[in-house]
Amino acid sequence: MDTLPKLAAAGTAVGVGLIALAGAVIAGSGGDRPRPVLRWTPGACVTDTYALTACNGGESEVMAVAPDPPGPGDCPEDTDDVLRTGSGRTACVRNFVDPHPGAPGGGGGLLRAGDCVTLDGRERACAHPGWYGRAVAITSEPGACPAGTLDTLEGDSQVVCLGPGGQVLDRGSCVARPATDVLARSAVARVPCDSPDAWARVLSFETAPAYCPPTSRRYLRAAGAYRPVTCLDVLSK
Repeated sequence: MDTLPKLAAAGTAVGVGLIALAGAVIAGSGGDRPRPVLRWTPGACVTDTYALTACNGGESEVMAVAPDPPGPGDCPEDTDDVLRTGSGRTACVRNFVDPHPGAPGGGGGLLRAGDCVTLDGRERACAHPGWYGRAVAITSEPGACPAGTLDTLEGDSQVVCLGPGGQVLDRGSCVARPATDVLARSAVARVPCDSPDAWARVLSFETAPAYCPPTSRRYLRAAGAYRPVTCLDVLSK
């Protein structure tokens, strides 16, 4: 019988086939395979040094690509950072894990309600000293600020509406005596009302001195303020 020779032949054919397949795999894994091109597009990944990388090693993800500078609504609200990518474009990125500086008060990302700002309109983490006020809204003009706005900071394309907190004056706040009655907002020093430096208490904010309440004995006119006349009740002379 010829059973054994037939099996041997089949085994030989299988062996040759496996060798040929292995050779094809090896040849296809050579160094000439093109590398993927990294582009600033949504879904791309970024390192902690702000460089594009494969998404198995990134720290943050590109959420959107926007103009430079991005306008209102160009970046998602939860953006943690905005990176310049050249050619008049920016990338809106968000960290994969905490911390998220784009969260309200975090000091990064987009300026929005809950963030703290300095007098020049720059965002600063609320946990750090030196900020002037806390935003309650970002609008296109002062008249669009919500009720309860105490002050505003106006930039080239937006208005930051400020509520209580920081150095922003509110009714009942106390101030130190300034050198002059007409001054910049940065010269109005808010102090604790039980401080020996407390000179007057804020009664109201008006557009003109004539609207101050009858009990107001003095007022300050702050250049560029949302409500420029601060009506005061003097505590000490």
